[in-house]
Amino acid sequence: MPGIRIDIPEKFIFETEIPVRITDLNYVGHLGNDSFLSIIHDARARFLRKYGYTELDVEGVGTIVNNAVILYKSQLFYGDTVIIKVALKNPGHMSCDFIYLLLDKKTGKEAARAQTGFVFMDYKSGNLMDMPAQFRALFDL
Repeated sequence: MPGIRIDIPEKFIFETEIPVRITDLNYVGHLGNDSFLSIIHDARARFLRKYGYTELDVEGVGTIVNNAVILYKSQLFYGDTVIIKVALKNPGHMSCDFIYLLLDKKTGKEAARAQTGFVFMDYKSGNLMDMPAQFRALFDL
């Protein structure tokens, strides 16, 4: 099976910092893979909030994450701070991708890169919906 690649865009439209908590560690003492996913979820929620959205309400439309890929590059430990840069990519009719670059704030070293698929959905009907126009405008930032 060929390796999975996540190409990092030249431009990110959002950045946030999240500290590594003691509860984020796995049994060998570094940031666990499940916690990486939680950190990018938190970064995505912060991104949406910056633009006045939540995952349940993007201009009246709900969202759902339909896939996630994380490529691990280096370890993070308790007390480290992660810088998460966020970009949008691959705008479709009803979906897009979020791209994340995770850096160790202390060293600047890449800790991981990730991508999540994001689909727009009407939770009442269960139907997929068109990407709202104002959200689509974020691709032009």
